[in-house]
Amino acid sequence: MDDNKSESKVVGPSGRKIVYDKDGKPCRVCNTMLDFQFATGGTAGKVASSSKSPASEIPNGSYARIDPPDVEQLGRSSWTLLHSIAARYPEAPSTTQKQEIKQFMTIFSHIYPCNWCAKDFEEFIRNNAPRVDSREELGRWLCEAHNDVNKKLGKEEFNCNLWTKRWVDGWD
Repeated sequence: MDDNKSESKVVGPSGRKIVYDKDGKPCRVCNTMLDFQFATGGTAGKVASSSKSPASEIPNGSYARIDPPDVEQLGRSSWTLLHSIAARYPEAPSTTQKQEIKQFMTIFSHIYPCNWCAKDFEEFIRNNAPRVDSREELGRWLCEAHNDVNKKLGKEEFNCNLWTKRWVDGWD
């Protein structure tokens, strides 16, 4: 990345490197909440609560005061969405379906809320074009993409031979 702060070696309490936005501020969705609070001097709660109405101003107290997702919640939710899409992808997709899923993956990589993660996924797609000729191909390609991220995060890789058990058929 060309942003010097993005290459910062500052490590947060989670052991992850702090990720900064293009504007040089710690990225809210690119870091864990703990790391974001560390990088902002512990003011995340103050910033978040100052932009929200006090509980007494919430009509009937009907709205839960849920903070925006951090990188972990966003990542889990995104991978769940992507794997679920692959699990429902046709066994024999039409030409239009193939074009649409490629376009979706490209657009997803451009609009993903964490700019660092988005650039990483864009690069993965450039180097490993989505395989879209069948559900099996797309599911395995997505599993490989997910494992690429798992490797970078020091997480255990998933056995892609089991992708249908996890996302299509269940474990019976």
